[in-house]
Amino acid sequence: MAGSSEARDGIDAAARAIREAYRTGVSCPPVRELLPAKDLSAAYAVQEINTTLWLAEGRRPVGRKIGLTSKAVQKQLGVDQPDFGMLYADMCLGDGDAVPAGAVLQPKAEAEIALVLDRDLTQECPTFAEILRAVGYVLPAIEIVGSRIANWQIDIVDTIADNASSGMFVLGGRARRLDDIDLTACAMTMYRADQTISSGGGRACLGHPLNAAVWLAGKMVEIGRPLLAGDIIMSGALGPMVSMEPGDMVEASIEGLGSVFVGFER
Repeated sequence: MAGSSEARDGIDAAARAIREAYRTGVSCPPVRELLPAKDLSAAYAVQEINTTLWLAEGRRPVGRKIGLTSKAVQKQLGVDQPDFGMLYADMCLGDGDAVPAGAVLQPKAEAEIALVLDRDLTQECPTFAEILRAVGYVLPAIEIVGSRIANWQIDIVDTIADNASSGMFVLGGRARRLDDIDLTACAMTMYRADQTISSGGGRACLGHPLNAAVWLAGKMVEIGRPLLAGDIIMSGALGPMVSMEPGDMVEASIEGLGSVFVGFER
């Protein structure tokens, strides 16, 4: 059915609905209702339509995000596998900056480890060692996830179609080389007004954040958009994501990497 005229019409309609939600700031119903049931290829086709249009409009890609790598987040959303989305330059905030009011629909925050590449990853089946060599440095990060789908009523089809529920992201701390830190052992704590709101560690991300990068690098070659030197990889949540409200200030501290801060304008 995914190749049928009816399916194509649904894919186009889902892409339009998500773009309209971005444009207006008004969420839309679940787009899975427009697509073949549980068809991940159709969901990625929706994402690709909007990626192509946004690139043509001048949005600058700076990397990729991996979603749903934490078992805790998978449990929250009722899914059992990762997904990916594009990162654009207009999504990036500086450490300590504030998310503009209304910039992200239904925002939630999650702490992550960001990887920055200094080599292209064009192999069809990359190995852990090849990812290890390709990563230039790592940083503590906060992803502000958002959903164009009303009330976060999503399944994996919705989140894939919606660019992996992307919003904005913040990089912080001091850049470190991989040989300076054990990414599996590092503990994460996220605070709001000195209250712990989320905790976890590197093993929550598919057992090791580089495992997530291996998965992503292979998928990107598969779809013809390989990861390149300079790309940022948001490797996935280290603990449960938490809803944000206007006026919030959040700090994520990752052992061995340091801290990163973000606020939310009223």
